[in-house]
Amino acid sequence: MSVAIETLLAGCLDADEWSVDPVRLALVSSDVYSEGVLAVAVVSPKDKARCAAVIGTLTRAGFAIVGRGGGMSYTGGYLPTRPNTVVVDTSRLDRIVEINAENLYITVEAGVTWKRIHEALKPLGLRLPFFGTFSGAQATIGGGLSNGALFLGTARYGTGADCMLGMEIALADGRILHTGQRAFSRAVQPFYRTYGPDLSGLFAHESGAFGIKLQATFKLIRTPAHTGYASFVFDGMEAAGRALSEVARTGAAEEAYVFDPASTRKNLRSAGLLSDAGKLLSVVKAERSWWRGLWAGAKLAAAGRGFLPDEAYSLHVVCTARSEAALRDELASVRAACSQLAGQEIPDSIPRAVRADLFPAPDGVLGPDGDRWAALNAKVAHSEANAIIRASRAALEPYQRRMKDHGVWMSHLLIAIGSNAFSFEPVFHWHDRWLPMHEAMPSAQTLARLPRPTPNPEATQLVAELREVLIEVFVRLGAASNQIGKTYPYMPVLRDEPRELLGEIKRWVDPQGLMNPGGLGF
Repeated sequence: MSVAIETLLAGCLDADEWSVDPVRLALVSSDVYSEGVLAVAVVSPKDKARCAAVIGTLTRAGFAIVGRGGGMSYTGGYLPTRPNTVVVDTSRLDRIVEINAENLYITVEAGVTWKRIHEALKPLGLRLPFFGTFSGAQATIGGGLSNGALFLGTARYGTGADCMLGMEIALADGRILHTGQRAFSRAVQPFYRTYGPDLSGLFAHESGAFGIKLQATFKLIRTPAHTGYASFVFDGMEAAGRALSEVARTGAAEEAYVFDPASTRKNLRSAGLLSDAGKLLSVVKAERSWWRGLWAGAKLAAAGRGFLPDEAYSLHVVCTARSEAALRDELASVRAACSQLAGQEIPDSIPRAVRADLFPAPDGVLGPDGDRWAALNAKVAHSEANAIIRASRAALEPYQRRMKDHGVWMSHLLIAIGSNAFSFEPVFHWHDRWLPMHEAMPSAQTLARLPRPTPNPEATQLVAELREVLIEVFVRLGAASNQIGKTYPYMPVLRDEPRELLGEIKRWVDPQGLMNPGGLGF
């Protein structure tokens, strides 16, 4: 670069808005799974206008730009791929701009977390339809809209982008693009998304390849008055997957997800679920009346950790409704769907505890024994669920001996996304040196009790190989992914016409190709 990065940044930002500290650069140049090329600087602008302006200044000087939210990705979406990359950390864009209870929308800046939104809305009796990821204490709406945030509310309402009404995006040249109703010069309120072509959709799930998200508006709903829970066990992943799909088709659930035996044991051991009296108190407080809370807490304590058969796949469901009668009907639909597929109902400890402690601390970047993990995800139609389960199992069968030799094991999470999509998420676990994220995110207490791993590069290399094997399976079956990053092929597997159209859009919003090089395959 002809201009020193320190000189450039000192000329347009305050001293507390940028850094070239090597320790911080190492953190922002890595995610939960891997490390990228070391960034030359990280900027944390104080407001939207300054953020957009510094992006324009940097790209005119030839620097590449990568946007980063809460840092909870594991698909390389914000990892630099070339030298002279500057990371734009949006965490200081953290204002809740407007809560409009009359028109039922909320506008927030990109660095606001899902947890903060939930806490701000709760006293008002309001909620996002999809209302956060399990990592929502740290994960931000900017990262979520770039990568397809899902989990809480997903079985009924879909992903974060499905509930988004419009955005403000900083383009490569420093201009700010408005989408949704605010794209119109005389629009007063951002209440509508699709007056004409859906520009908002172009900038959702694009891994930051088209611009940096500055602000977004979401739909709101009134918080459902009644919540109910149910859990079931099944003999095998295929049986549990069929039940998950059938529950999704009923439309009765807000959340529906399957844990395999390893996942269930891990979650029961983790600090996020049934580990202490504080979680038990959260369950009690979550109920609408004290006596129902005490009853729920007593059931949770009685169930303890021994209620689940050792090798069963467990399906967990959360239903909500406006009345107790409606809630009973929703739960009856769920029970009927599971009963006809030979599901055995068990105590509802897990979904009840998850809802009682929605956004646990980010200790989960490490496994309960200090192991690392790396997830993959594939979205298919419900009718294709068992096909992807079986194809993935068959593809990994030749590697079982090597996995055992190098200490690599797996767990699985299945999630219903509305009534149309089935999410298959295999997760690899292994022990190797921790990355900067593993040192920075967990609490001091968690780090103090976990043993430091010895280097195990063979296991990490094997995990990389296994991920490629599964991604090939996903591509062959035509699966989608909610967190593309730089892990899944996107542009290369498109048909010619959409690939050409997106190429033209990329050239318009980012003519030099400096916005997140490698994102989406650009």
